[in-house]
Amino acid sequence: MGLPCDDVVIIRQSEREGEPTMITINCPDKTGLGCDLCRIILFFGLSIVRGDVSTDGKWCYILFWVIGNPNTRWSLLKKRLVGACPSCSSASSIWFYHPELQPSRPPDVFLLKLGCCDRRGLLYDVTAVLCELELIIKRVKVSTTPNGKVMDLFFITDTRELLHTKKRQDDVNNSLKTAIGEAVISCAIEMVVPEITECSQAASFLPSAITEDISHEEMPTNQPNRSLTSQSVSIKMDNLLSPAHTLVQISCQDHKGLLYDIMRTLKDYNIQISYGRFFTKQRRNCEIDLFIMQADGKKMVAPSKQQALSSRLEMELLRPLRVAIVSRGPDLELLVANPVELSGKGRPLVFHDITLALKMLNVGIFSAEIGRHMIGDREWEVYRVLLDEGEGLSIAREKIEEEVWKMLMGWE
Repeated sequence: MGLPCDDVVIIRQSEREGEPTMITINCPDKTGLGCDLCRIILFFGLSIVRGDVSTDGKWCYILFWVIGNPNTRWSLLKKRLVGACPSCSSASSIWFYHPELQPSRPPDVFLLKLGCCDRRGLLYDVTAVLCELELIIKRVKVSTTPNGKVMDLFFITDTRELLHTKKRQDDVNNSLKTAIGEAVISCAIEMVVPEITECSQAASFLPSAITEDISHEEMPTNQPNRSLTSQSVSIKMDNLLSPAHTLVQISCQDHKGLLYDIMRTLKDYNIQISYGRFFTKQRRNCEIDLFIMQADGKKMVAPSKQQALSSRLEMELLRPLRVAIVSRGPDLELLVANPVELSGKGRPLVFHDITLALKMLNVGIFSAEIGRHMIGDREWEVYRVLLDEGEGLSIAREKIEEEVWKMLMGWE
């Protein structure tokens, strides 16, 4: 017998404003579980300020202290976290992550066609509604006609798996109309076949500002715009302290999704965390200690493997995303790129943060699209936003880059 579902995840909300809420997770272990949990917490707009992880190889016990979104639906967060945990019957052995072991059936994809009258901040308002309803944006194509009308095409999946029902579609339509008001001209949702989704892929051509930047990711300190990187990262590995585990000590600057970036890197490397602790200090400084082992149950001894993991972690923590503005003819295009997990999942809330930053800058969006591209040996999710300069864009491109970067990183 295993634990009842109510005991798998326990959330104790803070009694005082500003203090963190504690999330306790007690379930069978699997490689990549920490990544999946951190991704869900990030999707709900929460920041992890402290964490403790321990496992005996079959069962794990995790504590997260989180702060952030005052409108968090805690019961729904609990449901999502429980859904990410392995069933209690799977505690007989460790489940190391392999792509072929992931669910084979992809979620149904729906096309949301939204016609609107254009205005500043419209795309953010739509994106905010979709995020609130737990609809994940897989692709987007936004275009503005000369007469000021906007046609938004969102290829979305539903976390609740209810978008095929009329009630769920009506809820989405009503929520969009409430948020946008009289600007809505038309709104329709329909399921699409995989062939249509494939045809919606972005063009293969990408500006060199992104491709060359990613190609030189092994040398992040040589990039020209140092304002678009985190501060220095220190990563140390030790095999003497534990007879069975390699100790990884990380000291770095905090940012939104920091623990997710660490966990997804370890998940992609098929590395199991046996014990770990994470906490933030003053001035956004973080300390992380992780006792890890490889898929074969042994510590990481080979210097080449240590160097590869250390370099990847350093790169992911210095620059978890790429931001650049390039000239596209007479116009300016904002490019944001982030790596995709081997499981195929992209970073949550990226499009939400991009559109929010542009709304706060009062910068309009003429068109936008999201696509996936293979750059080097990794898949990247690339967001391309053509800026609407109107009577002339008075904000310097460096300022736009910096403000978008700060929003993505969760910095004021």
